[in-house]
Amino acid sequence: MFPFSAIIGQEEMKLALILNVIDPKIGGVMIMGDRGTGKSTTIRALTDLLPEIEVVADDPFNSHPQDSELQSDLVRARLARGEELPITRKQVAMVDLPLGATEDRVCGTIDIERALAEGVKAFEPGLLAKANRGILYIDEVNLLDDHLVDVLLDAAASGWNTVEREGISIRHPARFVLVGSGNPEEGELRPQLLDRFGMHAEIRTVREAELRVKIVEQRTQFDQNPQEFLSAYAQAQKELETKIVEAQQRLPQVTIPHDLKLQISQVCAQLDVDGLRGDIVCNRAAKALCAYEGRTTVTAADIGKVITLCLRHRLRKDPLESIDSGDKVQKVYQAVFAETA
Repeated sequence: MFPFSAIIGQEEMKLALILNVIDPKIGGVMIMGDRGTGKSTTIRALTDLLPEIEVVADDPFNSHPQDSELQSDLVRARLARGEELPITRKQVAMVDLPLGATEDRVCGTIDIERALAEGVKAFEPGLLAKANRGILYIDEVNLLDDHLVDVLLDAAASGWNTVEREGISIRHPARFVLVGSGNPEEGELRPQLLDRFGMHAEIRTVREAELRVKIVEQRTQFDQNPQEFLSAYAQAQKELETKIVEAQQRLPQVTIPHDLKLQISQVCAQLDVDGLRGDIVCNRAAKALCAYEGRTTVTAADIGKVITLCLRHRLRKDPLESIDSGDKVQKVYQAVFAETA
């Protein structure tokens, strides 16, 4: 795996991914950009930075041993009976969702093998169960069936997956960071679906010759001797992982002054953003950035760094329109925040 800390450029994408790891409630990130810009490489590299988590050892849903909000109904029932749960630690999972996946594969279905062999109705968990407390990655999300995108976004928003199949009703937590990537030349998502992603990062091909040469040299070094390359970045990886863990722990103490909340909502109102998702995501992202930078009080500068990521994809009312590059959002942000500066 190419190390996350070695990736040059694409700061907007890297920041969006890190903030979603610090606070999964931001709602995931949609990454759109040119072919060959390292979208998939960066997203997959993120898993190396994630700390191990405690899970119930024999539970297929990665249930948390103590937090009831992150436990499946089966684990809760076992705890109610007074059972002692076996606990283990595992790496945070990154689950790839293939474009051809069916709803049964995503949500889970009846375990046919057990039904035929034992004559019992048993549940076979899907990709949402595997992705619980991890990352669910959809490459070319703009080519995925709209119905499946709806299912995924509903699960990501509620944090739960409920399956009703052939007399079986089961509910399990589905708390994951939803990451989608795609090439805008192959089509955009509907505005209603785009709005459900917390952030939208735009990736452009690097034009500076010096930077392009550096990226090519890095990739060549990694391909020729992966272990040596990984060793060179081991310390930087460890430092970044520690910074993310500390930010997760600091996040509950972070606050936003009331006047800054008012200004965020003023920007959203002036940009005619539908609904309140934009306001909520801006608040959460600013708090996550503040925690990442080691502080507990959000500043206007924090908001300025995340507001474009949070709002640019919420301005498009017509499916035929292109997504704002961010200039419109920044212009309104500077006007609103300058008024009270």
